[in-house]
Amino acid sequence: MSDRWDPAGFKDRVDTLLAGFLAAEAERFLAIDGALAPVAGQLRVAAGHGKRLRAAFCYWGWRAAGQPDSDALLRAAASLELVHAAAVVHDDLIDDSPLRHNLPTAHVALHTAVRDRPRPRAAARALAMLVGDHLMALAGQLFATSGLPAAYLTRARPVWADLARELIAGECLEILATGARPDPEVSLKVVRYKTAKYTVEQPLLIGGLLAGAPPGLRAALSAYGLPLGEAFQLRDDLLGLFGEPARTGKASLDDIRGQRPTALLAAAWRAALPAQRERLAGVLGRRDVTEEDLREVRELMLTLKAPQQVEDMITARVRDAVGHLDRLQLPHTARRALTHLAHSATDRHH
Repeated sequence: MSDRWDPAGFKDRVDTLLAGFLAAEAERFLAIDGALAPVAGQLRVAAGHGKRLRAAFCYWGWRAAGQPDSDALLRAAASLELVHAAAVVHDDLIDDSPLRHNLPTAHVALHTAVRDRPRPRAAARALAMLVGDHLMALAGQLFATSGLPAAYLTRARPVWADLARELIAGECLEILATGARPDPEVSLKVVRYKTAKYTVEQPLLIGGLLAGAPPGLRAALSAYGLPLGEAFQLRDDLLGLFGEPARTGKASLDDIRGQRPTALLAAAWRAALPAQRERLAGVLGRRDVTEEDLREVRELMLTLKAPQQVEDMITARVRDAVGHLDRLQLPHTARRALTHLAHSATDRHH
């Protein structure tokens, strides 16, 4: 790979690596018993989509510390995409989401394999849970067998442990806050721990630690990564309600039906008058929410200027993140790539 940042070329490298790795694992599953074919199929496609942002941030944490391109580092970075794949399977299961990337989610797809069995819905959900668990184990395997020296891997293991703990903690916080009175502080804590840290900050730190980055550089990478990760999830919250399902690949009603503690909902709730809160409360959490209800919630949120508040939060965080880059002595290519990633990760339509 040349010193010019080529996002499409990088994505192709990660896609090819993950496709081969998961195909080999699917074959090992099938070798145990042919009845495992549906599960093996879900493993094979689990990481088939995505912009590979987590791998990219890990890669540029490595390059920011002055290290050259490395196939072994690419394998270590790609392992973070398996963490994400595991999180997606579990998240869709927790939220009972039917679609992801315009395809059936794992627990929906696996229903076909058990539809003639007792309690087929529960069986399909159990299979999906196990797929997610195995993907997390495979992430650790790919990282450990990346080909990087053991001493390099040892430097990064504490952050890997932080990543796993904080990702699960964020998911737990979201579950515990779902259905409760919307609270901006709770929403931002969920944003930080469920998504922001494992999407940007921790991949950067893992890449930097693998490369032997000094404490000052690691602190600067955190200062860039945390606000940017928050901006990424805030954009996701906006797209979840205002995005077009054909482009986002998700159902727009999910956040309303689930009454999830998003920053968007918290902003609307804080700005709403009592009568407006009553209208919101009458829709949130209902399983029978309609497209007409969605239209009314969107209109109310626009009236309350909640989407603009979230947009302002995104803009401020991206500005903060890029500002930290400007104060660093980074290789020119790394600075340019991280600046590009800051905007491409947050200025998106799906």
